[in-house]
Amino acid sequence: MSVAKITLTHRESQLRKLLLDVACYIDESKEVKEKIELRWAGGWVRDKLLNIESHDIDTAINVMTGHSFALKLKKYLEDEQNLKRHSMVAEEVGSLHKILANPEKSKHLETATTKVLSFDIDFVNLRKETYSDDSRNPQMEFGTAVEDAERRDATINALFYNLHTDEVEDFVGGLDDLKARRIRTPLQPEQTFKDDPLRVLRLIRFASRLEFNIDPQSEEWMSNSSVMDALKLKISRERVGVELEKMLKGNNPQSSLRYVDKLGLYPAIFMDPTARDILAPDTTRWSQAYNCLQTLESNNTPGSIYQILVRSDDARYISWILAALAPWSTVPNPEKSGSKMLPLLGTRVAQEGIKANSKICAHINGAFKNYNQITDLKNAVAQGRAFINERDTVGMKIRKWDADGGNWRIQALFALLVEAMNHPTSSDAAIDALFSGWQAFIDHLDNLDIMDAPAEKPLINGSTLMRQLNAKSGPWIKVALDICMAWQLRNPGASGPESESAAIDEVRKRSKELEIPVNK
Repeated sequence: MSVAKITLTHRESQLRKLLLDVACYIDESKEVKEKIELRWAGGWVRDKLLNIESHDIDTAINVMTGHSFALKLKKYLEDEQNLKRHSMVAEEVGSLHKILANPEKSKHLETATTKVLSFDIDFVNLRKETYSDDSRNPQMEFGTAVEDAERRDATINALFYNLHTDEVEDFVGGLDDLKARRIRTPLQPEQTFKDDPLRVLRLIRFASRLEFNIDPQSEEWMSNSSVMDALKLKISRERVGVELEKMLKGNNPQSSLRYVDKLGLYPAIFMDPTARDILAPDTTRWSQAYNCLQTLESNNTPGSIYQILVRSDDARYISWILAALAPWSTVPNPEKSGSKMLPLLGTRVAQEGIKANSKICAHINGAFKNYNQITDLKNAVAQGRAFINERDTVGMKIRKWDADGGNWRIQALFALLVEAMNHPTSSDAAIDALFSGWQAFIDHLDNLDIMDAPAEKPLINGSTLMRQLNAKSGPWIKVALDICMAWQLRNPGASGPESESAAIDEVRKRSKELEIPVNK
């Protein structure tokens, strides 16, 4: 075993002393035969050694369940003298949350989580795991520190800080891998990934987040066909979606997608498992889409394409999902099933493959539905077509796109990414020309002051229309309201009774065409 030293902050030292006192408190009670040993495990140790601030601490216990230890901690801190001894007040101790044992999900031992001294602490027992061939959920029981280290996904996540010796313990070579900036599995990669194929995605996430390299042997097994089959068979799509979300919301989503591309994992991740008759799309040019998005994101200056189109963290996340799904834009959508219109393929992959929520799926559906129309408008601007200066024509297009799932700007970004992916060359000159065309498009819309057309509040509602035209309700109202909105877009800033009358007059002129049913 290798060891190393780390320097604790004042608050970390305060927490260490508290937990050691609780361990002594339990030992003195003689309720547990063996002496309590406490270790901080995994991510906190790794981040501490990398000088990354972390307030999430997993505390591993040798001979008690996490929940049993946490109950003793709570009882210890109910004594005001103990609070004073550790310079604490009651408000620095949060509620205790028990995570129940659940044999059906192979959670055979109870754990607990709480907040103490501003740290979010999970209490767990040291564990060893036994896997079956058809499930990633192991049989779990008490284990040693070595067995606990060996069951983890990567050596750098298998380090322990022993609270009693004040040393970092390394049973699997994690310290050397940390220095080498290397991601490696504690056991042989074949066993690690077949036991739990989700570790493939976890290793990609950590390599991308920390900007580490994955060791060649691990990479070889990550792309092995049997491991990919296990990833499809043993891992729920919800868990795939959770890992993907962490990747794409992280600091380096481009790196995550590059690993997926390099290792040939696209069919195992971005797929609809319910559509067995549909082949995975060609990903030969996929890198041009996600590299394009990274280039755009790196130029977040005022007025840039990215700054105009991506205006929130949620929008950033959706933009990376769309970059991931871009290859599905090249696959024809299946025909209708009878009278039922099937969801677009990209939407189906989001729904069934990565279990995205309904709001995200709506954005994705709008992007896949409208990217060709948005590209056509961009090309029309480049060609100087006459209608591009008609504020109502352009504004109504934008409003329609936004109605299809919301956030038409993200749909426009997807159109750009699809064009970049389908471009015959990825040379700097070609990408610069592509960006120039889209920048000119955005600048044109900005000059028309039409970017926020979907937010335009209607002057007229359906009730007003029926009253002013002495008309009955019917399908004509939707078209009539669009006519009123187009009038508004031609007359920006218009308001008041005169403007309302002028807009309604536009509808009145077309009453025969609209077949407006008049009250008698």
